[in-house]
Amino acid sequence: MKLLVFTKETLLFFIAIGVMLASISAWFMLKAGDVAVFNQPASKNVPEFHMVTAEFKTKMKNGKEIEVYRWNPGTIVINHGEKVKLYISGINGGDHPFYIEGTDIKGIVKKGEETVVPLQINKPGTYQLVCEAHADRQHNGPMIAYIVVN
Repeated sequence: MKLLVFTKETLLFFIAIGVMLASISAWFMLKAGDVAVFNQPASKNVPEFHMVTAEFKTKMKNGKEIEVYRWNPGTIVINHGEKVKLYISGINGGDHPFYIEGTDIKGIVKKGEETVVPLQINKPGTYQLVCEAHADRQHNGPMIAYIVVN
């Protein structure tokens, strides 16, 4: 059986790495209470939410590629009766015609463009933002986000 022998320099190296990792971990834990910068109001009057079109791809063992489209983030939470603006940036895919179930809101998000959707939903509940181009698995979906209205 072989014994591992550490030199003084090797031991000091591992101690330094440990101290550095502990410092980084402590910094992240202290920062955990900070307020996230996304989904925060840009002005005192109208809160803004930002969303993008996202695509995930993978290759199967047989070589076949599969993909799925998503709204990111997949859920936003607003207060009933509150006026907000939803900014959706077209990043992946081409056109994403959409509607919000239970409302008259319809639109289209195009790659390379930003679509602004003014929202004011007066009834609490969960509303689905549905992409009509990717409505089911056969069309690389479902591409659905949830708007939770408190």
